[in-house]
Amino acid sequence: MTAPIALAVDGGNSKTDLALVRADGAVLATARGPLSSPHHVGLNGCLRVLEDLLAEALTRAGLPADQPVAAVGHVLLAGADLPVEERALQEAISARRWAQRTTVSNDTFAILRAGTERGWGVAVVCGAGINCVGVAPDGRHVRFPSLGTITGDWGGGHDVGLAAVSAAARSEDGRGPKTTLEARVPGYFGLRTPHELAEAFHLGRIPARRVLELAPVVFAEAQDDDVAGEIVDRLAAEVVAFARVAVTRLSLADAPVEVLLGGGLMRAANGRLEVAIAEGLQAVGPQITARVVPEHPIVGAALLGLDDLAAGPAAHARLRREMAVASGLGDELATTGSTTHV
Repeated sequence: MTAPIALAVDGGNSKTDLALVRADGAVLATARGPLSSPHHVGLNGCLRVLEDLLAEALTRAGLPADQPVAAVGHVLLAGADLPVEERALQEAISARRWAQRTTVSNDTFAILRAGTERGWGVAVVCGAGINCVGVAPDGRHVRFPSLGTITGDWGGGHDVGLAAVSAAARSEDGRGPKTTLEARVPGYFGLRTPHELAEAFHLGRIPARRVLELAPVVFAEAQDDDVAGEIVDRLAAEVVAFARVAVTRLSLADAPVEVLLGGGLMRAANGRLEVAIAEGLQAVGPQITARVVPEHPIVGAALLGLDDLAAGPAAHARLRREMAVASGLGDELATTGSTTHV
């Protein structure tokens, strides 16, 4: 009898990953495409991205496209933030019968599952934006709307990059303190001055969304530059604030909570950010620790699928190994135990 298949999707604000995995942990096919957050491309745009990626993965796996080949599906999306959004996505995706049974939820759950086998903890995701989920040992959840400034959010690659552009401009014209970002930020785009960069953004010669690319520049300069360091410290404070609220609402301040840090921004993090987060979490609870999850969130989505198929530890381990190879992370990152401690 052929082992059942799980469909896994991690759809974000900058890219979308899809995987077809077998119940024994074998990765049958993966596909990567553009962003699919309905906040940016709408519900129909999101569905088109997912449909195209599924068709690509089915072709690569040599599977038929005229029937639901997957027994279960976990579609985890940035933009599935409010209950009404989650319901609309659940109805639309279930109606397409990509899997016999599909669960749609927020992409924060992917980081939580990728980072731990315990089934509970706190996950803070810093990609293009920032979000958090907390799950207690008894299954209680804490979530945040994470709609940006209108819900009090700051953090993620967009905000960090924009802060760097602003600091560079203020350094140049004298309204702010001098910073090495004045040269490094426009230099990243091959320009000489912040004024030239502002003009290029304003006139559309450089897409404004490319501020996302500046976070590593900020991290590098933060080692010796006070202004860049302040941006990093603010990001750390926002991560800690999310975790603190999640832990407090779940009444877990005295428990050994793992705070799992995921997303591209966290994988690019430097020592200053990691230390500031660790120090901030110690003030929340003495047993609270943080770990950067090096695996891509698609691993967590796939593991949730295996959980639904009642797969055992050997299948989980195989999946982690094969997904590490498929995503180019390398075998050294194939187990949860190899996540980076903060």
